[in-house]
Amino acid sequence: MIVTVHSMTGFGRSKRIAGSFEVTVEIKSVNHRYFEYSSRIPRAYQFLDEKIKDILKTKIARGKTEVLVSVVNNSDNSVILELNEAYASAYVNGLRLLGKKYKIKDDLKLSSIASDKDLFSAKSVDVDEEFITDLVISTTKDALDSFIDARSREGEKLVADISARTDDILEKVSAIEERSPQTVSEYRTRLEGKIKELLGDTTVDEQRLLTETAIFADKIAVAEETVRLRSHISALKALFEVDGDVGKKLDFIVQEMNRETNTIGSKAQDIEIGKIVIDIKSEIEKIREQVQNIE
Repeated sequence: MIVTVHSMTGFGRSKRIAGSFEVTVEIKSVNHRYFEYSSRIPRAYQFLDEKIKDILKTKIARGKTEVLVSVVNNSDNSVILELNEAYASAYVNGLRLLGKKYKIKDDLKLSSIASDKDLFSAKSVDVDEEFITDLVISTTKDALDSFIDARSREGEKLVADISARTDDILEKVSAIEERSPQTVSEYRTRLEGKIKELLGDTTVDEQRLLTETAIFADKIAVAEETVRLRSHISALKALFEVDGDVGKKLDFIVQEMNRETNTIGSKAQDIEIGKIVIDIKSEIEKIREQVQNIE
C-alpha cells in the first residue's frame, strides 16, 4: 500500500548562506480544522510575508502553521551610524552653560557624552531586494520540503496504527457474525423450555415455535450493520492511498463506523456481543483521535 497521508503536526528547518547573508527559515504546525498561517519576519523583510504564505498554501491544506524567518547580515558595513549634529551641539553647549552657571569645573570629555543614545541613529545599509527575496524564498522552499517529509513520516505512523486497529475491529466483527446465529438457537431452546415448563407434557406447537424464533431472529439480525461496517473500513483504508486533504473524509467515515456499531449494540440482545461492541467502540474512539491528526 502506498501511503500518501500526512499528519497535521510537523517541523521543518533550513539555513542558507550567500555572501554576507545568513538566512534561516523554520516551519512548524499543529492540528487545526483549516490552514491558518502566522509568521515572525524581521520588519525590514515584511514584504516577503505574502509570498511565503502563498508558497506554503501550495502544499499545506490544514493545520495551524507558523513560520519563523531570520536574516542576518554579517558584513562589517551592514549598519551605519549617523550623528545628530544639531542635538550634539545643543547638548554640549547646554553642559558648558550649566558648568558656568553653577561654577562647576569644565571636565567635559567625549566619554562623558557618548552614552547618550540620541546622539546617533543606526541605519541598515540598503540591500539588493531581489537578492534577498531569492535567498529567503529558496530557503523557505527547502524548509517546506523538510516540513512535508516530517509530516509524511508521522502520517505513516498514524496509518500503521489506524490500520492495526481496523484489522482488530474486523476480527471482532467476525466474532459477532459467528455469535449472532448462536443467539437465535439459544433463544429457541430457552423458549421451548419455558413453554414445556408452563404446559407440562403438552406437545409444543412447532409452527408457533418457528414463528416466534423467526421474529426474534429478524429483530436481532445485525448482518446488514456488519456488512456496512466492513464497507466503511474498506473505504477508510482506501483513503490512505489518496493524495490531498483526506482528514475530513476520514472523520466522516469514523462517525459512520460508530453509528453502525451502536446499532449492533442496541439490536443484539446478547451479553457476549455487547462486550465485543464495547471493545469495538473503544477502538473506534482511538481511531477517531488519530484521524484528528491527519491533514
